Amino acid sequence: MSKLTLSAQKPKRLASLDILRGLDLFFLVGLESVMHALSGAVEGEKFQTLMWNFTHVDWQGFSPWDLVMPLFLFMSGVSIPFSMSRYRKGASRRELFRRLFKRFVLLWLFGMLCQGNLLGLDASRIYLYSNTLQSIAVGYLFAALFFVFTSWKTQIFIALALLLGYWGSMEWITIDGFGGGNYTPDGNLAEWIDRSVLGRFRDAAVVNAAGAVEFAPWYRYTWILSSLTFVVSVMSGTFAGMLLKSGKLAPWRKAMVLAVLGLIMAGLGWLWNFDHPVIKKLWTSSMVLVSSGYCFMLMALFYYVIDVCHFRFGLNWLRVYGMNSIAAYMLTLCIQFRCIPHSLLYGLEPYIGSAWYQVVLAASCSLLIYWILWRMYRAQLFLRVYVSTETRRYALPFRRPTYKPK
Repeated sequence: MSKLTLSAQKPKRLASLDILRGLDLFFLVGLESVMHALSGAVEGEKFQTLMWNFTHVDWQGFSPWDLVMPLFLFMSGVSIPFSMSRYRKGASRRELFRRLFKRFVLLWLFGMLCQGNLLGLDASRIYLYSNTLQSIAVGYLFAALFFVFTSWKTQIFIALALLLGYWGSMEWITIDGFGGGNYTPDGNLAEWIDRSVLGRFRDAAVVNAAGAVEFAPWYRYTWILSSLTFVVSVMSGTFAGMLLKSGKLAPWRKAMVLAVLGLIMAGLGWLWNFDHPVIKKLWTSSMVLVSSGYCFMLMALFYYVIDVCHFRFGLNWLRVYGMNSIAAYMLTLCIQFRCIPHSLLYGLEPYIGSAWYQVVLAASCSLLIYWILWRMYRAQLFLRVYVSTETRRYALPFRRPTYKPK
């Protein structure tokens, strides 16, 4: 039976994966709004320099904040060898396809809820392909199929072919003056494809009084051609997951191999940058190598510290985010919590000033979201986007487990 389940936690999870995912979501859900509010309240060159770490680069290059989305895709891939291995051993292929299809559809709709604002019931604000969850939907679908139906050597070949295919398309295809090695915001091939295929349904596009589609000059993210490299970002996590699941290496050696592979990938990506620029908004092949390399190194560090050395002091609170990452993401983007602290704390503004009052509101929203996630964690309620034959007792999406998890 297919469903969106809130189910009890299954045993034998990688604690390092939950905590690393939690760190990623903490930065996105808990810290981003607070830091940007602080940037308006704190004066001083040093703090403004620090804010570079919490800001996307305008175009070419890579900042620490640019790693948030690739890390999300990477970690969705790490889980594939742990959740999909039984399908390689003869489990129902019909169930597999149903599971992947439902996951794809639900993530796609969730992405439209967040970015397309379906809840606004405004057709002019519906966008088809514009959100991180949708990139995960595409990447996970194909990475899982490749994992189930091909060998790891074939998967490496596919990943390389996708990276080179994206690069070759951007370099050698020219249409209407777009492409042909042009990596500018207004002249690249991926931009032309998104405008031509999505049209009015591209994020931030509007229809003017004359009936023509106008594209926002500030919006430069591309999605359709970039889907090739979204798949590779998830596949890179799958490769890491296969290594972590393997019983052929000692745990400390797995961490070492992950770190070395990460260094190699990041180095190759920055070398490729001289010919094929590292541009996150286009999800270029060089950016995939750079970001995946960093993800490998982070996974190595967290795996060694948490799963090998069993050091978790001061880290377990991140599992509240990591084990309910979809819920955290949806709560942040779909619900406006600022009205709650504003209705309770508005009297502070005359005393602390408008800038610091915005900091208080941002921090209060972050704490409120964490409290909701913590209550869900304590109740062992975890939002899962998948299809399972093992959870038929939960006929409703938000039904609490009828047993007490161990």
